[in-house]
Amino acid sequence: MNTLKRIFLRKRIRPIAATLAVKRLLQDPDDTSQVFKVIEALSGDVIGHTVKRLLNDSSGRALLTEKPNIVTLLNDRKRLSVMPEGSIGHTYYRFIHGQNLSADGLVASSQGSRNYQGFSADERWTGDRLRDIHDLQHVLTGYGRDPIGELSLLSFMTTQVPNRGINFIIKMAKRKYQQEIPALDINALVLEGQKLGQQAAWMPAIRWEERLTESLEEVRAELGFVRPKQYENSKINQPELFAAA
Repeated sequence: MNTLKRIFLRKRIRPIAATLAVKRLLQDPDDTSQVFKVIEALSGDVIGHTVKRLLNDSSGRALLTEKPNIVTLLNDRKRLSVMPEGSIGHTYYRFIHGQNLSADGLVASSQGSRNYQGFSADERWTGDRLRDIHDLQHVLTGYGRDPIGELSLLSFMTTQVPNRGINFIIKMAKRKYQQEIPALDINALVLEGQKLGQQAAWMPAIRWEERLTESLEEVRAELGFVRPKQYENSKINQPELFAAA
């Protein structure tokens, strides 16, 4: 593959495909495959930029060299279930496997949307890693799997790893909530996700495989993860809005 074609494949965007996928996602927030389609259509060279940042970090360089597959560990229900109560791994087990979900589910949802033409081995691994730690981000941030929790987490994610596709989803979702549920301060919730992303350690460079047995609260304190109080208070004070969302 020549250099010009490689650059084109890495940086091209497909706004029509992204718009159609967002419309489907807003109609069915549980259809996570549409998220991957939007990201694929609009992300451009976000993975390349992420690899460069990993290479400038000692932990990130080690991860790129070793390329661990965290999905295998996150799918090991027996191992996760016996990790200490309150640990990252045990909390992840209760969060995901207690709902009959799995890390493989994210892999399956991304099938058909991922196109790694023109990407290096480091970039392909990084793209998969960003996908595979999605639910760990739920656990570390405290955001739930309800649509507003997912939207807030997307705000966290695109602050940590800037992504035009995710930004587009947030923009369209904010418009939908402002029109349909004006009593919900969606701007404040999205802003909270941004602040959490700015304060927290950069998740892609962390070797999560080695931290799953550690106390969730202690790791949160160490790495600067602040609980999303705006989100938690909204769920308590306006539960009907979250149910409607």
